Amino acid sequence: MRTEWIAVADGVELAVDTWTPGVAARATWAPGVAARATAPPGVAARATAPPGSIATRPFLFVHGLASNARMWDGVAARLAEAGHPAVTVDLRGHGRSSKPDAPYDVPTVADDLAALIERLELDRPVVAGQSWGGNVAVELAARHPDLVRGIVCVDGGWLDLGRQFADWDACRSALAPPRLLGRRLVEVEGYVRSAHPDWPESGIRGVLANFEVRPDGTIAPWLTYERHIEILRGLWKHHPSERYAGIAVPALLVPADGGDGDWARRKRRDVEAAATAIPNARVRWVAGDHDVHAQHPHELAGMMLEMTADGFFA
Repeated sequence: MRTEWIAVADGVELAVDTWTPGVAARATWAPGVAARATAPPGVAARATAPPGSIATRPFLFVHGLASNARMWDGVAARLAEAGHPAVTVDLRGHGRSSKPDAPYDVPTVADDLAALIERLELDRPVVAGQSWGGNVAVELAARHPDLVRGIVCVDGGWLDLGRQFADWDACRSALAPPRLLGRRLVEVEGYVRSAHPDWPESGIRGVLANFEVRPDGTIAPWLTYERHIEILRGLWKHHPSERYAGIAVPALLVPADGGDGDWARRKRRDVEAAATAIPNARVRWVAGDHDVHAQHPHELAGMMLEMTADGFFA
């Protein structure tokens, strides 16, 4: 795995991790640290087999709100092992990428991905997004259908906060993030491990990569509180159902089955509505957490490989 920084807009560079088929799929990690790549942008992302062949179709992985590229490490490594170029990205404001004050609306972030696909010369990748990233993938497919081969929406893509909450104040009050600035890394790591005892190490490392680690052992979220709120407001304004009919590529919807309750029943209704409205959609439920891509990376990667092999992502 190698890292490079790609310019996608004025003053905005995105940190990109590329997993190349034929290269050992092993990620090195240290909290808050990343080395710049020296090769020309896009070199590692290009496949050596004939463009468009099933064996080398590329995948682009998009994280959720307040997350980062490393949450996809387990899935990306498995895809690379199976022969597919895999690219993970820190979106604007997150991780190692640029952190402009604005804008952070869903269409702007989708356009960042379109520019990234073009800069890396990716051959119509399958774009997988989790949570907020699922909504971004939906927007990308609707705005730039010629750039993607298909989308995978992992416990997101149907999020419509504007219809879930009475107004923006109610949404902000319910979903504002906790204040973690200044907490000690050992404390946060201990909590993450105790809260997710069944997660693989790649998922644990992914969560910890959400934070910059300071010399005194305390952390600072890469995504600031203020920018988190900006993104949340952009998500509140985004109505993915308005984009479903315009999605011309196949869409795999992968909701996480976390149990019963009002939230779960609402999710089932929203997923069913999305599957009905998107012209070519399949649904695969997975038992697990909201971050199911970090919890069950091999299961999720297996679904993507299956859909590629059977021609769904043609």
